[in-house]
Amino acid sequence: MRRPHRAPPPGGHYSVVGIGAGPANLSVAALLYEDGGLPNLFVDRKERFSWHDDQLISGATLQVSVFKDLVSMTDPTSPFSFTAYLNQQGRMYHFLNAQFAAVPRGEFRNYLSWAAETNENVVFGEGVREVDFDGVFRIRTDAREVTADNIVIGVGTLPWLPDFVAPHLGADHFHVSRHLRHAAGLAGKTVAVVGGGQSGAEAFLDLVSRPAVERPSSVIWIAKRRNFFPIDDSAFTNDLFMPEYSDYFHRLPRDIRSEIIASHILTSDGISEDTLRSIYQQLYHLRFIDDGDHPFGLYPNRTVEDLQRLPSGRWELVVSHNDEADSQSMVVDAAVWATGFRPAPKDFLEPLLPRMQSEGGELKVDDDFAAVWDGPADRRIFLQNAARAQRGLPDVNLSLNAWRAQRIVNRLRGDCGRSPLPSFIQWSAKTESEAPWNG
Repeated sequence: MRRPHRAPPPGGHYSVVGIGAGPANLSVAALLYEDGGLPNLFVDRKERFSWHDDQLISGATLQVSVFKDLVSMTDPTSPFSFTAYLNQQGRMYHFLNAQFAAVPRGEFRNYLSWAAETNENVVFGEGVREVDFDGVFRIRTDAREVTADNIVIGVGTLPWLPDFVAPHLGADHFHVSRHLRHAAGLAGKTVAVVGGGQSGAEAFLDLVSRPAVERPSSVIWIAKRRNFFPIDDSAFTNDLFMPEYSDYFHRLPRDIRSEIIASHILTSDGISEDTLRSIYQQLYHLRFIDDGDHPFGLYPNRTVEDLQRLPSGRWELVVSHNDEADSQSMVVDAAVWATGFRPAPKDFLEPLLPRMQSEGGELKVDDDFAAVWDGPADRRIFLQNAARAQRGLPDVNLSLNAWRAQRIVNRLRGDCGRSPLPSFIQWSAKTESEAPWNG
């Protein structure tokens, strides 16, 4: 189904314009692809598709099921499913025979790129400068102006770093999102990896697993959490990543939502057990099977408080212990900062922000992820990956990507759509009338 890209003509009016073409908006674009009644355009400022390309470390895998692609959880017959991609590439049998325990992240990235390239309604190399409204949305890009009845914003996230790190960024201090471009330059150096989530674990494993001539002389791993904890991927925990729970969560008071996010963080941001096992096995090899001259250090339950450059050119990390009133100095040559991501700014919305409601530092969204604003009810600003505090941990990962996109598309069509069967768990007391003991 691959089609050549063609840039839409200058100007034009659309039912839907999407800003950003990452997985979230690619899902909406895929679901709208064959809908002639809703002409659509999706633009992205990047020159070509990318998705954490500098974190595609060999062996890195998805932490979600292969079915949680752009469309399969709501429309498994779509020509934009992961299965359709494998079939189109002629590698379906090879993928099955490989018996992957989890999908290689590089292959999923290639699938997403294929979906972007196949859909001629997706255009790269066109950044949005401003969005205004005068009965229609006026989207001014760096190439043209188009109008739309609705907009869908999916601009993703940007790397987050502590304030004391940002002034020192370079080849020896970098966010993990730039790992592959800088890691080769760390051979023979003492390196700290800061951050106890999956990204930090993958960076640490990559560095300690490199051939001797490419390996740092010493690698230390520092994390705030009390240990290097696994992701909670058990059956009932995964009910937290079902549509029904997302709606239940959205109705809760804000303070309860915040408490739930804090207490369930490992359901989304823990480390895969395969990665943890691989790290432990590699450390066993380094210490007991190889020559034993490969120093490493594991330092959980600690916080990096400051960073100072020494006269020698090396770096001093000031690290405090979270339980004991002690701090220690760690001198390193370089550091990989696996300190997470934050929603990307949406400066292009500046003309509309006075008309939009906010809640807890986020733009407020309704049940269908449309911003709450004072504009006409049939002119909507949908927000993706921007409502974690309102919709919970799944809002920023792939688990409910296709469902959220379908919810947006249903709203655009004025169609309630079909809901999945309810969870085995009765989350709300308001459903107790349907409980078996009341029958």
